[in-house]
Amino acid sequence: MTVSELIPVLQIAVGPVVLLSGVGLMILSLTNRLGRVIDRGRVLAAGSPDSTGSNASRQLKILSRRARLLQRSIFFSVLCAFFAALLIIALFFIAALEIEAVWLIGSLFVASLGSLIIALIAFLQEVNQALIVYRLDIGD
Repeated sequence: MTVSELIPVLQIAVGPVVLLSGVGLMILSLTNRLGRVIDRGRVLAAGSPDSTGSNASRQLKILSRRARLLQRSIFFSVLCAFFAALLIIALFFIAALEIEAVWLIGSLFVASLGSLIIALIAFLQEVNQALIVYRLDIGD
């Protein structure tokens, strides 16, 4: 394989690389949210002065649910990044070995985007749970 033959492969690989970059930022955001959930749970579990009986226990249950949703979202985001990285590697090997493996490229791409969709659904569910906790905090 010559350099001139490698250039189209690099152009094709830009899409999954951008996906990888975006998912990396999403993982950063999700881990930050998880850290905040954990910190808030610790405060509530320690019985801070602003936590009141049943309200605090309801919030702890919701925070636990949020943590599980964030864990699921992080897992599927990482899985998406894994499949995107495999796709990039597969593109280079397929080009270098000059084989036709459209099914492999398609499967890795669909797996990557499928994982991203599941991660986004879990993230949306977590955001809804965060709004429930917020309403409890403000007494709405």
